[in-house]
Amino acid sequence: MSDPFQLSLGSAPFGASPSFVDLLRAEHPDAVPVALGEGPPFPVPHGTTILGMKFADGIVMAGDRRATSGNLIADAKIRKVFAADSLSAIAIAGAAGQAVEMVKLFQLELEHYEKITGDRLSLEGKANRLAQMIRGNFPLAMQGLVVVPLFGGFDERREEGRIFYYDATGGRWEEDDYQTTGSGGQPAKNSLKKRWKPGLGRDEALRVAAEALIDAAEDDSATGGPDFARRIWPVMVVVTAAGSSDVPESEVTAAVDAVVAERGGAA
Repeated sequence: MSDPFQLSLGSAPFGASPSFVDLLRAEHPDAVPVALGEGPPFPVPHGTTILGMKFADGIVMAGDRRATSGNLIADAKIRKVFAADSLSAIAIAGAAGQAVEMVKLFQLELEHYEKITGDRLSLEGKANRLAQMIRGNFPLAMQGLVVVPLFGGFDERREEGRIFYYDATGGRWEEDDYQTTGSGGQPAKNSLKKRWKPGLGRDEALRVAAEALIDAAEDDSATGGPDFARRIWPVMVVVTAAGSSDVPESEVTAAVDAVVAERGGAA
């Protein structure tokens, strides 16, 4: 066995890595956290592509319906986008079971706070609380059960929609226009980069969101596209000054149909 001190920072021989993780992987692979290795030692359904974007009246959150477990489709109808309370919404990517439980707890905490204090947390306060919950999940994230949500809502103080995104450690950032995450996040973001613009109306915003998810499904096998035969559509939630609400299926299908028609396809 090699001397571990030879691999320490400042005394590593030429070509050796100064990374402690690399040393641990080489000398004691059994001690490497699962997230740094091959993933969980058992099948775990994962939610894939979600997005959030601003439009003229607030924000839109949207997600495809597929959950995968390795190379298998674990669920073709999973819901990844939820109203968090009357003025905010949350979308989930990552370990599906853990993410759904986090959403339920987050919704309950916001409801409890409102009942106890008689007032709502500020949007900033809600975003901070979600960051704390993600940080509390970090030990499980190190075992491969990573949860990476998007959060957004209508800020009554600023009178505008706002979007926040996170990393697995609970790091929190605010996005000025749109954000995506999940396995199809990059192609979805590329689509939004071309189609999104400030001041979108509601119908146009839904269409842009639908197109981004369709583009993601075309490039990422873990993202589920619209299924016309089984009538499986993306889930979208809109948050404005009037509140948060699910986008009716008729509006979602109209947005999808508009994208397909523009591309010369048929429903």
